[in-house]
Parts: sequence; structure tokens; C-alpha cells
Amino acid sequence: MDLLGWLIFLVALLFSVMLHETGHFVMAKRFGMKAPRFMVGFGPTLWSTTRGGTEYGIKAIPLGGFTKITGMTALEDVDPEDEPHTFRQAPGWQRLIVLVAGSFMHFVLAAVLIFGVALGIGIESDNTTQLGAVATCVAPSVTALTNGAPCTAKDAKAPAAAAGLKVGDQVTSFNGVKVSSWDQLSGAILDVKPGSEVTIGVDRGGRPLTLHTKLSAVPGRPGAYLGIGQATVIQSASPLAAINYVGSGFAQEITGSGGIVAHLRTEIPLLFSSHRSHNAGANVTSVVGAADDTGQALAANVGWEYKASFILLLIASVNIAVGVANQLPLLPLDGGHEWAVIWERTRARIARRRGRPDPGLVDYRKLAPVSLSLFALLAVLILIITYADIVNPVNIG
Repeated sequence: MDLLGWLIFLVALLFSVMLHETGHFVMAKRFGMKAPRFMVGFGPTLWSTTRGGTEYGIKAIPLGGFTKITGMTALEDVDPEDEPHTFRQAPGWQRLIVLVAGSFMHFVLAAVLIFGVALGIGIESDNTTQLGAVATCVAPSVTALTNGAPCTAKDAKAPAAAAGLKVGDQVTSFNGVKVSSWDQLSGAILDVKPGSEVTIGVDRGGRPLTLHTKLSAVPGRPGAYLGIGQATVIQSASPLAAINYVGSGFAQEITGSGGIVAHLRTEIPLLFSSHRSHNAGANVTSVVGAADDTGQALAANVGWEYKASFILLLIASVNIAVGVANQLPLLPLDGGHEWAVIWERTRARIARRRGRPDPGLVDYRKLAPVSLSLFALLAVLILIITYADIVNPVNIG
């Protein structure tokens, strides 16, 4: 399953990279720029064909791909006859569209995956009274309850087990009052004093049952204790709800990434702690970690819906993260080139208003030292996260 997980994730990653390059390529061709090569993979060329002035091919190492657009910077030597069709001679707005198109394709893929999961598989819903867990004993303390300590011979039988409740039961009423949500059921349990007799109405596979038990209490925990846990239910969403799910997915990924960056200095040591799996910030992962998560999801003892939705949403999450990261104003990322174009056109506008000649293209040699130094720091961070994923992988549970 680990090997299959790696294979699935790497194929998805390769597809994402090629979609990114397709975005650049299509828009460059649309604006009349010369794009002599569009390649899948790196290294020696295994096969290629030339059509419309572009060589399409497959290379030996399937770890990405690239699009060659002529004249990306002022430093590139170009044949005089090709100069009118270079990237650098195109209007600023066209160059920005070509550059943004790569990240845009990541966002489109992510949106399609999230929308498809919500509409085709469903969204995890907590609007249910179905039981996903039934405790066998009453924990001796809140700490034991929280940590899931195993039962001992001294522990009393849990009220839920004594009543005969089973995983999969749908609770329909509590003490004669109908319940339709988990919050309503939880509130009804807390309103009863420990030691009180209660009746529980359930639907078990379409058969209505009325069960009886006496509620208990866990020392240090307020309210009565029944000993039940909610099931996670996947419910198909409407098209409108699926669109809303796409928006919330993007917002969650972007804000989560921002929070990780803001607390990066404190999060890095947690990558190597024994509690990494329980720390949201330290759950930032690399390609290695994401592939491992895919393998864990395939091996999990859950239904195919949970496996498929987890893997597809993971791929969507990675695409959002890659799309956002690619917009950072660092060379050689697209964001670095975008800000170079923006600065170039801003500088030209200022010069025009002052009656001075256009300063021309940005000199990348002046931008490179600082930008590449920051990019090197980003590369080091990626290596640290990758190493953490190897020596201290996250258990997704």
C-alpha cells in the first residue's frame, strides 16, 4: 500500500506539474510568443516530434517537465528574426498572464477536485446521531478518558455498553425526547444527573429499539457520562454547497499556510518531536510526507469514500500550496518574474510622466543575488521538512 500510495501521488504530482507548464505554454502561444519546446520529464529525450514550431517530447526522468519560451529575460541571446516573438517584447499585461497561468492551473485543478469530492463522494458531516464508538467501561479520570486508556478489571461497565448500544446505531430519542443532531443529544445527556435511569430510542438497521441504562460520571468531568462517540458520515452535497466547500477549502489551506509561516521559528523544532502528529503547525509536509500519507490512507481500515476523498483532497491541498508558493516574489519562481514585470512597467510609467525615455527591461543580474539567497533559504526549509518526513513521519490516524 505504501508503494501504491507513492505511485498514485507521484503520478498526480507529475500531472499537476505538466498542467502548470501547459498553462504557460498555451497562453504564450496564444499571444504569439515562440515556445520551441514542451517536454515531459528531464534528462535525455526518449521521444519527440515537432509541430507548429514546437518540439513536444518525453524525457527519461519523469519528475516534472518544462516549457521553453524564447526571450524570458534580457540576458538571453535570441536570433534577430525571433526577437519580435519573444516573451520580453510582449506587452506587460500579456507577460503577466503567461506567468500567472501556471499557478492558475494549480488552482483550477484543486477547485475541480474539491468540487468533485463534495458533489460525487460527499462531505463529512457532523449533523448526525449515528454512533461511531461505544465505550466498554467508565474511565477512572478525565486524563484516562482523554488519552483513551484501556479498561481494567476495576473499571465499571459503561452505560452505553450496559444498554446494548452498538456502533452504527442511530439514536432517535433520549428520555422520550426526539433528537436529530449530535449537539442536541449531547445537551440532553448533560442535563441528566449521574446515576439517573434513562431510555434511549435507536434505529438499528431499520429496526426501532428502546434501550435502558443508568448514566455514570467520570471523576473530574462535569455532567453525566453515557460513553458514546459520533460517527463520521459522508453526505453528498448540492452544487451550491460544493461551491461553498471549494471556497472554504481554499481559505483553510491559505490561512493555514500563513499561520505556519508566521510561527515558523517555533514550528521547526516540533517537526522532530514525538508529538508531531498532534501539532497542526508541525504537520506541514513535503512530497515525501504527502506520498506517505497517501499510502496510509490506502491502508486504513475505512470505506473507499474516506480513502478517495482524503487522497483527492490531499492532492488538491498540495496544488493550492504549490500555486501560492509559486507566487512568492523570488527568482526563479513565477512570482519573481511577475514582480520584475510589474516593477519594469511601473518604472516605465514614471519615466514617461517625467518626459524621460523608457528604462527598458529589468536587469536580472541586479535582482538575482538577494532573490536567489532568499530562494536558497526556502530550499533549505524544504529539505528540513523532507528530512523530518523521513525520520519522523506524521501518523494521520
